[in-house]
Amino acid sequence: MFSFFKKKSTPATSAPPSVEVPIAVANEPPAAAPERPGRTSWLAKLTNGLRKTGAGIATVFTGTRIDDALYEDLESALLMADSGVKATQFLLDDLKRRVKEAKINEPAAVKALLIDALAELLAALEKPLVIGQHKPTVIMVTGVNGAGKTTSIGKLARHLSDDGATVLLAAADTFRAAAREQLSVWATRAGSGADFSGIPVEIISQEGGDPAAVSFDAVSAGKARGKDVVLVDTAGRLPTQLHLMEELKKIKRVVQKAMDTAPHEILLVIDGNTGQNALAQVKTFDDALTLTGLIITKLDGTAKGGVLAAIARERPVPVYFIGVGEKLEDLETFNAREFAQALLS
Repeated sequence: MFSFFKKKSTPATSAPPSVEVPIAVANEPPAAAPERPGRTSWLAKLTNGLRKTGAGIATVFTGTRIDDALYEDLESALLMADSGVKATQFLLDDLKRRVKEAKINEPAAVKALLIDALAELLAALEKPLVIGQHKPTVIMVTGVNGAGKTTSIGKLARHLSDDGATVLLAAADTFRAAAREQLSVWATRAGSGADFSGIPVEIISQEGGDPAAVSFDAVSAGKARGKDVVLVDTAGRLPTQLHLMEELKKIKRVVQKAMDTAPHEILLVIDGNTGQNALAQVKTFDDALTLTGLIITKLDGTAKGGVLAAIARERPVPVYFIGVGEKLEDLETFNAREFAQALLS
């Protein structure tokens, strides 16, 4: 679900157009957004992508008895899917309770209860990205090399632009050769195409510039140009590269100097194929930066999709988006029940 503002149309002689900002009321769920065109076909891709993960779990329910052996097999399958020890034990205990309360006797029926248990666990990760409470909304994006960070930024820019937001990209990944050019290509793709109905995406970059300086210039330009969103692409790094982690903290401080309420979102892009290592990344980056959200990429064809359960149980940072391919439309908002059903279909 997206929570984006929509600009009201006003006569040419009136004051500048006002902005509707959908702010969630405390203790109340945000209003549901209209289903994005193509969501159904995207869910089919997600189901297909998670087949390797789900296949090992689904075979557990093909037997004829609900006994200790079934639960032991399920435990092994969940661990193999990188659900982690804590989440696996939680799901098993919850499932046993549900089976007892429902008085289920057939193993095949247990699968539906597991979907319910998993969806309830993953619900802790379900939260919309709200744009419009700040102008511009400044979003820092980080992640290790190869996670799909720059690609995800391009896709996110397209989503935002499609929903009527004006977007400025900051090419602050100055450590990696060709990163600036790659982001520029994605900016062009995000702001063009035969099916594009949004607003062109602009980019701020400096060849060989200091990452923090590029970020400062981008936020300043975003304010001056009245942009709705500034997306800051930071250098990919491993959590063990302490000097680069310190650079991230510096970017965060400098962005705050450019706009005292920024950054409003700090997103970590993680590769869904990395399993438990993804959880370790979430913990390390969260400790260093206080993450506000995650983007999970490369869920197509992974056997480790259970890692979302581990994240939900051990470090429940919201998952704003999940990706199942390289195309612009292959990044979509996260829905806990959809994911649970796709995983165990």
